[in-house]
Amino acid sequence: MKTLKHTVLALLAVSAMGGLALAQEAKKEVGKGEGQVNIVAWAGYIESGATDKAFDWVTEFEKATSCKVNVKTAGTSDEMVALMNEGGFDLVTASGDASLRLIAGKRVQPVNTDLIPSWKTVDERLQNAPWHTVDGVHYGVPYQWGANVLAYNTNVFKEAPKSWGVVFEEQNLPDGKSNKGRVQAFDGPIYIADAALYLMAKKPELGIKDPYELNEEQYKAALDLLRAQRALVGRYWHDAFMQIDDFKNEGVVASSSWPFQVNLLQADKDAMAKTPIASVIPDEGATGWADTTMMHVDAANPNCAYLWMEHSISPKVQGDLAAWFGSVPAVPAACKGNALLTDAGCDTNGMPNFDKIHFWRTPVTKCESQPAGCVPYYRWATDMIAVLGGR
Repeated sequence: MKTLKHTVLALLAVSAMGGLALAQEAKKEVGKGEGQVNIVAWAGYIESGATDKAFDWVTEFEKATSCKVNVKTAGTSDEMVALMNEGGFDLVTASGDASLRLIAGKRVQPVNTDLIPSWKTVDERLQNAPWHTVDGVHYGVPYQWGANVLAYNTNVFKEAPKSWGVVFEEQNLPDGKSNKGRVQAFDGPIYIADAALYLMAKKPELGIKDPYELNEEQYKAALDLLRAQRALVGRYWHDAFMQIDDFKNEGVVASSSWPFQVNLLQADKDAMAKTPIASVIPDEGATGWADTTMMHVDAANPNCAYLWMEHSISPKVQGDLAAWFGSVPAVPAACKGNALLTDAGCDTNGMPNFDKIHFWRTPVTKCESQPAGCVPYYRWATDMIAVLGGR
């Protein structure tokens, strides 16, 4: 309940303003590191070689800077917002459905890109992205991006599914069995956008132009779809490793997922022999994430934080992370010459799909596509809880 309270307060700030209040002035210089940096991150985003020795972008940083990297893994954007509200962290790898809440709630501070030499190498499409840039002020450094893919069992689907309908609507799958109890869905409020995206193609008469900008009628249709889907879902997921286990051992055959889970499953030879998994972006397109490393307004270790932000967008880190997570680098130079990613890796991970992805962002009341206003995110948060509870 404490987490929900913090989340709703931040959301009320966003929806009430329709705009965003600017935080403190950005840092002017980077000094000697304080000895540590505390980061809230998605699973798989900051690797120290503990899972696989080939994937380690922490050890060399710690040696070079004397900044020990401490990581707290979060499973949802709401959890990230709650942790940043509580404090004690320097950085967070926030997705677009969290970043504007953090800015509106004054939980993050502006970033002085002049103190980050590699900023100029960041993909120009991301440098001024609206999920981390407000009134020309940058509140973070782009990290990675990618799509929320449809993962599926290739024993069941001999051909890749063409529609998200396999997880949204009750039907018999190609193996002749119902999808009921065999599919999963993400348990975050932002998943309402996935339902809206499906309805953009399924019910064009609703007039949905943007899955994050919904009027009351469109919003109700998305909720109705999710309530019907509730009967199909065996388990809602947010823990990446739990979803991996569900594909391997619990009979899950189709679900929204991240490339991270797909990569790990495909690397598991025993799992692939029994429950082979592949992924696809269906014809309707996909939602996705473009994550940003953001600095807490009260960061106790700002020098180490700036040193990490610079390190995080080096071509080596960007390429290694993309190879590990199945994401796309925020730095295009990482796409060439990385042994782990290979020169084909960026295309394999979806770089050509940028325009097909509707990137996560926080829904607000004042929106471009709906003159009468949109349903704000605090409603998404409370109503998704009701859907998960069967209401």
